Amino acid sequence: QGERKGTNKYYPPDFDPAKHGSLNKYHHSHPLRERARKLSQGILVIRFEMPFNIWCDGCQNHIGMGVRYNAEKKKVGNYYTTPVYRFRMKCHLCVNYIELQTDPGNCDYVIVSGARRKEERWDPGDSAQVLPTTPEQRERLAVDPMFRLEHGVTDRGVLERATPTLTRLQEAQDAWKDDFGLNSRLRRRFREEKKTLREEEEEAAALRARAGLSIPLLREEEEDRRLAALLSLRAPDSYEEKQRLKRSEISQRSWFAPGGTARAGGGALKKLA
Repeated sequence: QGERKGTNKYYPPDFDPAKHGSLNKYHHSHPLRERARKLSQGILVIRFEMPFNIWCDGCQNHIGMGVRYNAEKKKVGNYYTTPVYRFRMKCHLCVNYIELQTDPGNCDYVIVSGARRKEERWDPGDSAQVLPTTPEQRERLAVDPMFRLEHGVTDRGVLERATPTLTRLQEAQDAWKDDFGLNSRLRRRFREEKKTLREEEEEAAALRARAGLSIPLLREEEEDRRLAALLSLRAPDSYEEKQRLKRSEISQRSWFAPGGTARAGGGALKKLA
């Protein structure tokens, strides 16, 4: 019923299905070709994708998550009945080799040699995430009725505390559903800001033309307005104002010098005597 891929294979005249079994055995080759060149050592070459961000110990360069390599895959042990595999690959920036292996116990990968992991892990409990039930808790839930009751009460309390946050997240998500309305509001605000910027540019150009400036003028900020309000500028006094202040000072000055009047009077009295 479905589409089939047309595969044409050439069978030599001396090919005997009973004797050779398959074309690979006839050509003394493996179905995986170059990927199985080390299969006798228990190593299979696969396409491996870096599971997390690392730092190469050879060139100290950053290798991002998702970068792909031709890695040698080898079984190195078991975790209960789950096999543990090790992957060996060459850094694409230097001659250093990097080795990683699976960690079925923690559902993760660990670096064996050749690199350092960029630490980006965190405790889910610190970010108020709902943690999954551990195997030990599942076992107690199955055999301990009192623990099952206490666990249910705790779960209901967590749900009640998380309900307001979940409600706010749902409301925020619903607000983004109206794509047309959001786009219209953004375009309207963009047009208003563009009009304001055009008017400011025209005012700045007119001011530069009046003042004969050739430098660009920055936008007026609130800090500039506050500093300008604190300054008190006054034009210098005119010539007439200076003359008036000088006459006023002379008219209010005493005719005799301080202390000179007493001395002059004492000398006149002596002469009269």
